[in-house]
Amino acid sequence: MTDIRTKPTLPLMGRVTVSPEKGERSGGVNRSRQLRKAMTGAEKKMWHILRDMKWPWTHFRRQVKIGPYYADFLSHSFKLIIEVDGSQHFEEPALAYDAIRSKFLNAEGYLVLRFDNADVLRNSSGVHDAIAEALNERAPTPNPSPQGGGANMGVEQ
Repeated sequence: MTDIRTKPTLPLMGRVTVSPEKGERSGGVNRSRQLRKAMTGAEKKMWHILRDMKWPWTHFRRQVKIGPYYADFLSHSFKLIIEVDGSQHFEEPALAYDAIRSKFLNAEGYLVLRFDNADVLRNSSGVHDAIAEALNERAPTPNPSPQGGGANMGVEQ
């Protein structure tokens, strides 16, 4: 499994929902809007961390629907999902739900980074460093020019 976790398994049982109907465009959009408006303090802090960082070729979106799930933060270009989870996500049945969810997201090519609320609120520099490391590992390899050049795609730390 390609999940990277900063703590033991942290599923998103409270905020991630399974859509009852495939192709439910307006319901999915409405649900995403509701989730964006009801962000927790830790999610707001994470949004500020992501927006204030200078990462080339990244654009994070909030509460993005992927299949039947919603990702807290997603960079399409890096296929990176960042989740911010509360303490309720350390217990069953949320742990089992997370395994199913992660398997689906990994099969879609996404890497999932999970941080608990306390880490985001109290250790934002550590959270930043973990995200920067994942972005560096997933940075697209540029096609070098015939002269052997090519852009530096690394993430500023």
